[in-house]
Amino acid sequence: MRNLLFILLCLCSIVPATAAKLAIIIDDIGYRSTDEAALLLPNAITLSVLPHTPLGKKLATDGFNKGHEIMLHLPMQALNGKALGPGGLTNDMTEVQIKQQLQSAFANIPFAKGANNHMGSLLTQMDKPMLWVMQSLKERQLFFIDSFTTKYTKASNKAMQLGVPSMRRQIFLDNDTSERALEKQFQLIITQSKQQGKLIAIAHPYPETIRFLNANLARLNDNGITLLPTSQLFDDLNVALSTQPTPPATLR
Repeated sequence: MRNLLFILLCLCSIVPATAAKLAIIIDDIGYRSTDEAALLLPNAITLSVLPHTPLGKKLATDGFNKGHEIMLHLPMQALNGKALGPGGLTNDMTEVQIKQQLQSAFANIPFAKGANNHMGSLLTQMDKPMLWVMQSLKERQLFFIDSFTTKYTKASNKAMQLGVPSMRRQIFLDNDTSERALEKQFQLIITQSKQQGKLIAIAHPYPETIRFLNANLARLNDNGITLLPTSQLFDDLNVALSTQPTPPATLR
């Protein structure tokens, strides 16, 4: 009996105390009628919505009413010069202009609990604009997810300096929407979630992505991974940020 008890205690000691935690953010929401399909995903999926878009405010409201956590997907200037659309932040803006843009964007996207950058491979490298963004988030008690579109980003550091809860994207699911590529990235999400204990992935409301997630999300639970709204990954967040592996940057 004592030997059996000893074996059980040993087994319990090697079982993780908590499941790995994963947040999946669907961003770029707001322009296309097909974006509404993202609302059919489980409500543990976070929706990040572009401001001042034809469907943004409605989809943010509908998503919130269905139990999804809502984020503001904030357009920021990219190195490739790609057009930002309405509400974008650029390197020639003053502090007042950036903070006014943020105020207008949050007014347009209701229920947002945080923000992440849309593109931003240029602006996130800049100290002052990132400081002004984080000051605005701090005032609203919101979190920030660095989409990590350049390895030179200053966004996470500025967030940490001001005490804004922050984390970096680790994996993009759907840069390639072929079934084979989605499966490869999804398996990477599973592997790295289990290795790191906490992970953020970003995807987009492409029909291929929505179909893939609906068909495969159950595999997360089978692998001991708990899918959560993004804000629920924030316990001891700044400590976790400093110890996590740096994801590969994707210029946007």
